[in-house]
Amino acid sequence: MNLDTLIPGVAPADLAAWISGVAAFVVVLLVWNAFVERDPLSGRLKALEARRAALKGDLSRTVRRTDRPAARIGLMHGVVERFRLYGSSTAAKAAGKLALAGYRSRDSLTVYLFAKAILPFAGLGAAALLLFGMKALPLQGMQAMGVCVGAGLFGSLLPDLYLNRLTEARQLAIRRALPDAFDLLVICAEAGLSLDAAFERVARELGGGCPELGEEISLTSIELGFLPERAKALQGLADRVPLPGVRALVTTLAQTERYGTPLAQALRVLAAEMRNERMLKAEEKAARLPAIMTVPLMVFILPPLFIVLVGPAILKTVDQFSK
Repeated sequence: MNLDTLIPGVAPADLAAWISGVAAFVVVLLVWNAFVERDPLSGRLKALEARRAALKGDLSRTVRRTDRPAARIGLMHGVVERFRLYGSSTAAKAAGKLALAGYRSRDSLTVYLFAKAILPFAGLGAAALLLFGMKALPLQGMQAMGVCVGAGLFGSLLPDLYLNRLTEARQLAIRRALPDAFDLLVICAEAGLSLDAAFERVARELGGGCPELGEEISLTSIELGFLPERAKALQGLADRVPLPGVRALVTTLAQTERYGTPLAQALRVLAAEMRNERMLKAEEKAARLPAIMTVPLMVFILPPLFIVLVGPAILKTVDQFSK
C-alpha cells in the first residue's frame, strides 16, 4: 500500500513532520500549564468601619429585627421570607459556611437559601422538560424518572459544591500568605508596636497582596479594640480561618497575653516553623514531580520521538515493498 494515497497532495514525510510538530506544541502547552502558578487577586476588601458599628451594636444592645416588605427587598428575599428559611437550622449552618468563604452579609445568606430551595425544583423541571417534553434522550419509564431525580439531587448539592470551592480557594490564598504575615508581625513586634497596632499595620500591608487574609486580620484588630475579652477576638480569628497556622498563631498570642511571655520571640519561632513547613511542602511537590511526569512523557513525548527517529525508515520500507 502506498501512503501517498492517504492524503492526496501531502507526502508521508511532511505528514509525519506535521504530526510531530503538533505533538511537540501540545507538550509545551501542558508543561506550561503545569508550572504556571495562578494566584488571582480578588478585590474583596470590606467596609470594616460599617462592620465595626454592626458588631458594637450586637454587643451593646439587642437589635430588634423587623421584616421588611417583600416588595422592597426583591424576589429572593420574598421567597426566603415566605418559606421562613431565615430561622431554620440550615440558615445557621449556611451562615457559618458563608463566613468561611468570606461572605458575611445578609444578602449572601439570602442568595444561598434561595438557591438551595429553588435549584432542586429547577433541575427536576429541566430534566423532565428535556426527557418528556422535548424527547431529547431515548429514555422512558424508570430510567427517565431516575434521571429527573438525579437532576434534582444535583441541583440541591450545587450550592454546597460551589461554596466549598470558594472556601477552598480562599483558604489556599490565606495559607500561602501566612508566612509573610508572620514575618510582618515579627517586624512590628520588634519595633515596639502593640498587638492591636501590629494587626492593623499587617492588615494594611497585606491588603494588596492577599486581601482575604488582610480582611480577617483587620476584623480581628477591630474586635480586639472593643470586645471585653481579647481571647474571644483571637478565637474568632481561628473560627473564621480554620487553618493549622492560624490556630497556632492564636494559641501563641493567647499564651503571650496570659503569661506575659515576649511577643516578638514567640512570633519569631512561629514564623520559622511556617517557613520550614512551606519548604517541606515544596520539597514534597518536587519529589512527586517525576511520578507525575511519567504519563505525559510516555503519551506525548515518546511517540513523537519514535515518529521522528523511526518514521522515515518505516516509510521508505513501505515504499520499497509497494513498488
